[in-house]
Amino acid sequence: MQHPKTIISKEVLERLLDVEKLKYCYECGICTASCPITELLGKDYNPRGLLEKIFLNPENVLASDELWLCAWCYRCHKRCPQALKLPEIFLFMRKIAKEHGYTQPFEEALQKIVENIPLPLVTTLVCFHPERAGLDKEKVLEKIEQIREKLSKAKKGRMPVKSVEGKVAIIGSGPAGLTVAYELSRKGYDVTIFEALPELGGMLRKCIPEHRLPKQVLNKEIQAIKDLGAKIKTNVTVGKDLNFNDLSKEEHKAIFIGAGAHKSQKLKIEGGELKGVVHALDFLWNVNCGKTMEIGKNILVIGGGNVALDAAKTALRLGGNEATVLYRRSTEEMPANPWEVKETEDKGVKIEFLVAPKKILGQNGKASGVECVRMELGELDETGRRKPTPMEGSEFTRKTDMVILAIGEAPNLEFLPKEIELNENGTVWVNPITMETSLPGVFAGGDAVTGPATVIEAIQAGKRAAESIENYLKSSGG
Repeated sequence: MQHPKTIISKEVLERLLDVEKLKYCYECGICTASCPITELLGKDYNPRGLLEKIFLNPENVLASDELWLCAWCYRCHKRCPQALKLPEIFLFMRKIAKEHGYTQPFEEALQKIVENIPLPLVTTLVCFHPERAGLDKEKVLEKIEQIREKLSKAKKGRMPVKSVEGKVAIIGSGPAGLTVAYELSRKGYDVTIFEALPELGGMLRKCIPEHRLPKQVLNKEIQAIKDLGAKIKTNVTVGKDLNFNDLSKEEHKAIFIGAGAHKSQKLKIEGGELKGVVHALDFLWNVNCGKTMEIGKNILVIGGGNVALDAAKTALRLGGNEATVLYRRSTEEMPANPWEVKETEDKGVKIEFLVAPKKILGQNGKASGVECVRMELGELDETGRRKPTPMEGSEFTRKTDMVILAIGEAPNLEFLPKEIELNENGTVWVNPITMETSLPGVFAGGDAVTGPATVIEAIQAGKRAAESIENYLKSSGG
């Protein structure tokens, strides 16, 4: 095997990467502080330190398992004052490592993922994206299962006996809820998951397309949690089938709210009730359930997040001739991850920026077009993005026979008692360190707290909440 020093040099890096930006890194620590993988893996991963190593000793970095531990959430990029795209820098290095036979460090990275991150199969597919480094997904998943089985055998006989006290209720079974169930079940706590849907998985099952997350993979992860002893109650909607306060009456000493963000935001324009207009969450859920869907030939998707992109790609895959995403801001402000945007365009989806809908037009009760207006960006708004404003006289009409609305999702928290404080945007307020709500003994995490975010962020919140719940139960004598 060729020595890595002859494969890549500092000069090559400078030609391929935006080194001028890197030279002026502010060393503010945002990339490390905002990285969920840094928290989940502790000393095993430091994006800022890895960046330094790339430029000081690229030959050693190629043989480092740290390269494989970026989760592609782009939090470091979105918050960095220099807008450095660390995931893409690491992707470049990973491809070089793969091309020259550096597989052992990758296997060591998988070991760390299995040891430290619940739902390792889901996380690898949805967050780490091994195919982007030219790796065979099926072989990667097979390796993860081998590692997990080996670790499970090593721990066999050392599993704690279920405690009589310390019952924990988990509302919702998305990645945050499943993580809490995993962490507490394996430590011997009596855990019950309450899920409104017929099957566990939350947004993992409801919205992520089959080609990105096969349901058999999700089912394996859920079965591993069931095997730890977690109790499951599906088709139970807290607030309808069961009152929130009843959970305490059933001797649950702690409660975790992981209800997700399943409520579609409403687009307040004329024509939203026409046939052929659907909400992205409903569309993806029906597709994932195997329901027969009437797909238009010319689809317009309104929105700029990952859900909008998934909906557009899914519509094309199901027979649409053309799918176009309309987003009212520019690519820099788009909430979807940069790689997802590129991948979506590569799949044939068109994206039109600085365009907003004014009215959905119809014929005979069915959507036939969208009246749009061009936008221009002004001053920064409360989100830190430039505010879009309509350009006078720029109206135009786009023909369509299907409109998918993907303008955002919000949690439905009407079931919560008034003692639990909510933020102005309708999410649950929590102590950012402990994840405890304003009601003692009640914790929350995932999209119910952050609004729509990534799977790895929800897992990070779930691990933090599980640790706090354990501390709470010990301190309260539960």
